[in-house]
Amino acid sequence: MSEIKVDTLTGKTTAKTVTVTVGATATQSLEQGLAKAWVNFSGSGTISTRDTFNVSSMTDDGTGNYDINFSNSMSNDDYVLSGAAFARIVGMADNQFFTSYANIRVHDTGGSSSDAGTITALIIGDLA
Repeated sequence: MSEIKVDTLTGKTTAKTVTVTVGATATQSLEQGLAKAWVNFSGSGTISTRDTFNVSSMTDDGTGNYDINFSNSMSNDDYVLSGAAFARIVGMADNQFFTSYANIRVHDTGGSSSDAGTITALIIGDLA
């Protein structure tokens, strides 16, 4: 087994062009496949984060309505947010995307805004 240990990977053509082989012949940009931010937090009572990456803070905007504030902004508002809410909550809807933060809204099975004890979110896209 071979092992490569490095502190930094930089593309030969440009800094962002590190390409990896995926499967037999397909290739993919390494940067495109990395999570740019994620958070696991309690949305009940006073919100509190359990663990984060590239999240500077959270804002409670009311029942089931939260802002995820990024430490490093996204390059545009076309990124992807995937998340889950647990404890009687079935999903998130009406999310809004901005370069410096994402607003998520958690709804219960009846479509009403609802807090949850555990909420997770994963953001994939391009950093500024």
